[in-house]
Amino acid sequence: MCRLLCVRSKHRFDMRPHLETLAEISRNSREYQGHGWGCAWLEAGEWRIYRNINPIWDDREAVYGVTTLMLAHARSAFRNEGIRVENNMPFVDGEHAFVFNGELQGVRIREQGRIGAEKIFNYVKRFDRGDMLQALSRGMANIGKRTRYVRAINIVLASRKDVYFASQFNEDPEYFQMQTHRSEDVEIVCSERYPGGNDWLPVTNGTIDIL
Repeated sequence: MCRLLCVRSKHRFDMRPHLETLAEISRNSREYQGHGWGCAWLEAGEWRIYRNINPIWDDREAVYGVTTLMLAHARSAFRNEGIRVENNMPFVDGEHAFVFNGELQGVRIREQGRIGAEKIFNYVKRFDRGDMLQALSRGMANIGKRTRYVRAINIVLASRKDVYFASQFNEDPEYFQMQTHRSEDVEIVCSERYPGGNDWLPVTNGTIDIL
Protein backbone atom coordinates (compact mmCIF):
# COMPACT_ATOMS: atom_id res chain seq x y z
CA MET A 1 0.00 0.00 0.00
CA CYS A 2 1.29 3.44 -0.95
CA ARG A 3 2.86 5.88 1.49
CA LEU A 4 1.40 9.35 1.90
CA LEU A 5 2.23 12.60 3.65
CA CYS A 6 0.63 15.96 4.37
CA VAL A 7 2.42 18.86 6.06
CA ARG A 8 0.79 22.17 6.97
CA SER A 9 2.22 25.13 8.86
CA LYS A 10 1.28 28.67 9.78
CA HIS A 11 4.70 29.66 8.48
CA ARG A 12 6.46 28.84 5.24
CA PHE A 13 8.63 25.74 5.55
CA ASP A 14 11.25 23.98 3.46
CA MET A 15 9.72 20.98 1.67
CA ARG A 16 13.03 19.13 1.26
CA PRO A 17 13.43 17.61 4.77
CA HIS A 18 9.87 16.26 4.72
CA LEU A 19 10.22 14.78 1.24
CA GLU A 20 13.56 13.24 2.16
CA THR A 21 11.88 11.66 5.18
CA LEU A 22 9.09 10.28 2.99
CA ALA A 23 11.76 8.89 0.68
CA GLU A 24 13.41 7.11 3.62
CA ILE A 25 10.08 5.74 4.84
CA SER A 26 9.22 4.53 1.33
CA ARG A 27 12.59 2.95 0.62
CA ASN A 28 12.49 1.05 3.93
CA SER A 29 8.84 -0.02 3.63
CA ARG A 30 8.08 -3.71 3.79
CA GLU A 31 6.14 -3.29 0.53
CA TYR A 32 7.70 -1.83 -2.61
CA GLN A 33 6.88 1.86 -2.93
CA GLY A 34 8.86 2.58 -6.09
CA HIS A 35 6.22 2.95 -8.80
CA GLY A 36 6.71 6.69 -8.99
CA TRP A 37 5.76 9.54 -6.72
CA GLY A 38 4.41 13.07 -6.67
CA CYS A 39 3.80 16.12 -4.55
CA ALA A 40 1.49 19.11 -4.63
CA TRP A 41 2.07 22.36 -2.76
CA LEU A 42 0.66 25.84 -2.48
CA GLU A 43 2.61 28.62 -4.14
CA ALA A 44 1.18 32.16 -4.28
CA GLY A 45 -2.22 30.71 -3.40
CA GLU A 46 -2.25 28.20 -6.28
CA TRP A 47 -1.56 24.49 -6.41
CA ARG A 48 1.68 23.40 -8.04
CA ILE A 49 2.35 19.77 -8.82
CA TYR A 50 5.35 17.58 -9.55
CA ARG A 51 5.32 13.92 -10.56
CA ASN A 52 8.04 11.47 -11.51
CA ILE A 53 7.85 7.82 -12.54
CA ASN A 54 11.08 6.99 -10.69
CA PRO A 55 11.06 5.93 -7.04
CA ILE A 56 11.10 8.92 -4.73
CA TRP A 57 14.47 7.84 -3.28
CA ASP A 58 16.03 7.72 -6.79
CA ASP A 59 14.64 10.99 -8.16
CA ARG A 60 17.39 13.43 -9.07
CA GLU A 61 15.06 15.96 -10.70
CA ALA A 62 12.77 16.67 -7.76
CA VAL A 63 11.56 20.22 -7.32
CA TYR A 64 11.97 21.60 -3.81
CA GLY A 65 10.76 24.89 -2.43
CA VAL A 66 8.98 26.55 0.45
CA THR A 67 5.26 26.48 1.17
CA THR A 68 2.65 26.41 3.93
CA LEU A 69 0.89 23.24 2.70
CA MET A 70 2.17 20.16 0.92
CA LEU A 71 0.84 16.71 0.05
CA ALA A 72 3.08 13.92 -1.20
CA HIS A 73 2.57 10.31 -2.26
CA ALA A 74 4.89 7.39 -3.05
CA ARG A 75 3.13 4.77 -5.12
CA SER A 76 2.87 1.02 -4.75
CA ALA A 77 0.77 0.08 -7.77
CA PHE A 78 -1.86 -2.57 -7.13
CA ARG A 79 -0.80 -5.77 -8.91
CA ASN A 80 1.93 -3.70 -10.61
CA GLU A 81 -0.67 -2.30 -12.99
CA GLY A 82 -1.12 1.17 -14.48
CA ILE A 83 2.47 2.27 -13.86
CA ARG A 84 2.37 5.61 -15.67
CA VAL A 85 3.34 9.03 -14.39
CA GLU A 86 -0.15 10.42 -14.99
CA ASN A 87 -1.50 7.89 -12.49
CA ASN A 88 0.73 9.20 -9.72
CA MET A 89 -0.90 11.21 -6.98
CA PRO A 90 -1.55 13.81 -5.74
CA PHE A 91 -4.52 14.46 -7.99
CA VAL A 92 -5.38 18.14 -8.23
CA ASP A 93 -8.54 19.66 -9.70
CA GLY A 94 -7.60 23.32 -9.26
CA GLU A 95 -9.30 23.70 -5.88
CA HIS A 96 -8.41 20.47 -4.10
CA ALA A 97 -5.42 18.15 -3.82
CA PHE A 98 -5.96 14.48 -2.98
CA VAL A 99 -3.87 11.50 -1.89
CA PHE A 100 -5.10 8.00 -1.09
CA ASN A 101 -3.81 4.63 -0.11
CA GLY A 102 -5.61 1.41 0.61
CA GLU A 103 -7.11 -1.69 -0.88
CA LEU A 104 -10.80 -2.14 -1.66
CA GLN A 105 -12.13 -5.45 -2.92
CA GLY A 106 -15.34 -5.66 -4.93
CA VAL A 107 -16.08 -1.92 -5.23
CA ARG A 108 -19.43 -1.11 -6.84
CA ILE A 109 -19.40 2.60 -7.59
CA ARG A 110 -19.65 4.30 -10.97
CA GLU A 111 -17.36 7.26 -11.37
CA GLN A 112 -14.89 8.71 -13.83
CA GLY A 113 -11.19 8.14 -13.30
CA ARG A 114 -8.17 6.37 -14.77
CA ILE A 115 -7.51 4.36 -11.61
CA GLY A 116 -9.45 3.55 -8.47
CA ALA A 117 -7.96 6.38 -6.43
CA GLU A 118 -9.06 9.01 -8.95
CA LYS A 119 -12.54 7.51 -9.00
CA ILE A 120 -12.70 7.81 -5.20
CA PHE A 121 -11.58 11.46 -5.41
CA ASN A 122 -14.30 12.28 -7.91
CA TYR A 123 -16.86 10.25 -6.01
CA VAL A 124 -16.25 12.13 -2.75
CA LYS A 125 -16.53 15.48 -4.54
CA ARG A 126 -19.94 14.44 -5.84
CA PHE A 127 -21.31 14.99 -2.33
CA ASP A 128 -19.77 18.43 -1.81
CA ARG A 129 -22.44 21.06 -1.19
CA GLY A 130 -20.10 23.53 0.47
CA ASP A 131 -19.07 21.27 3.34
CA MET A 132 -16.20 19.00 2.34
CA LEU A 133 -16.07 17.27 5.72
CA GLN A 134 -19.66 16.17 5.26
CA ALA A 135 -18.91 15.17 1.67
CA LEU A 136 -16.00 13.02 2.82
CA SER A 137 -18.16 11.43 5.51
CA ARG A 138 -20.92 10.58 3.02
CA GLY A 139 -18.45 9.36 0.44
CA MET A 140 -16.69 7.09 2.93
CA ALA A 141 -20.00 5.69 4.18
CA ASN A 142 -21.24 4.92 0.67
CA ILE A 143 -17.96 3.39 -0.41
CA GLY A 144 -18.07 1.14 2.64
CA LYS A 145 -21.61 0.02 1.80
CA ARG A 146 -20.71 -0.67 -1.82
CA THR A 147 -17.48 -2.57 -1.21
CA ARG A 148 -17.29 -6.27 -0.46
CA TYR A 149 -14.24 -5.86 1.76
CA VAL A 150 -12.28 -2.79 2.87
CA ARG A 151 -8.79 -3.89 3.70
CA ALA A 152 -7.85 -0.26 4.29
CA ILE A 153 -8.67 3.21 3.02
CA ASN A 154 -6.74 6.35 3.97
CA ILE A 155 -7.52 9.73 2.40
CA VAL A 156 -6.07 13.21 2.74
CA LEU A 157 -7.95 15.90 0.83
CA ALA A 158 -6.83 19.52 1.02
CA SER A 159 -8.24 22.82 -0.13
CA ARG A 160 -6.26 26.03 0.01
CA LYS A 161 -7.53 26.60 3.56
CA ASP A 162 -8.39 23.24 5.10
CA VAL A 163 -7.09 19.69 5.28
CA TYR A 164 -9.50 16.77 5.68
CA PHE A 165 -8.47 13.21 6.39
CA ALA A 166 -10.15 9.85 6.81
CA SER A 167 -8.92 6.42 7.84
CA GLN A 168 -10.46 2.98 8.03
CA PHE A 169 -8.76 -0.41 8.16
CA ASN A 170 -9.80 -3.94 9.00
CA GLU A 171 -6.40 -5.55 9.48
CA ASP A 172 -2.72 -4.92 10.23
CA PRO A 173 -2.88 -1.53 12.01
CA GLU A 174 0.91 -1.50 12.34
CA TYR A 175 1.07 -0.96 8.58
CA PHE A 176 -2.23 0.67 7.65
CA GLN A 177 -2.78 3.10 10.54
CA MET A 178 -1.81 6.69 9.80
CA GLN A 179 0.04 8.85 12.30
CA THR A 180 -0.26 12.53 13.22
CA HIS A 181 2.13 15.06 14.69
CA ARG A 182 1.03 18.46 15.96
CA SER A 183 3.17 21.24 17.35
CA GLU A 184 2.87 25.00 17.63
CA ASP A 185 4.32 25.46 14.15
CA VAL A 186 3.45 22.39 12.09
CA GLU A 187 0.82 19.68 11.62
CA ILE A 188 1.65 16.42 9.86
CA VAL A 189 -0.33 13.38 8.72
CA CYS A 190 1.81 10.51 7.48
CA SER A 191 1.57 6.80 6.78
CA GLU A 192 4.20 6.27 9.47
CA ARG A 193 5.91 8.20 12.23
CA TYR A 194 9.04 9.98 11.13
CA PRO A 195 12.07 7.84 12.03
CA GLY A 196 13.25 8.86 15.46
CA GLY A 197 10.36 11.30 15.83
CA ASN A 198 8.52 11.99 19.07
CA ASP A 199 5.04 13.25 19.92
CA TRP A 200 3.21 11.25 17.26
CA LEU A 201 -0.31 9.88 17.74
CA PRO A 202 -2.03 7.13 15.76
CA VAL A 203 -5.16 8.07 13.82
CA THR A 204 -8.09 6.24 15.39
CA ASN A 205 -9.72 3.68 13.11
CA GLY A 206 -12.85 5.18 11.56
CA THR A 207 -11.65 8.78 11.85
CA ILE A 208 -13.04 11.43 9.51
CA ASP A 209 -11.79 14.84 10.60
CA ILE A 210 -10.15 18.19 9.85
CA LEU A 211 -6.45 18.56 10.55
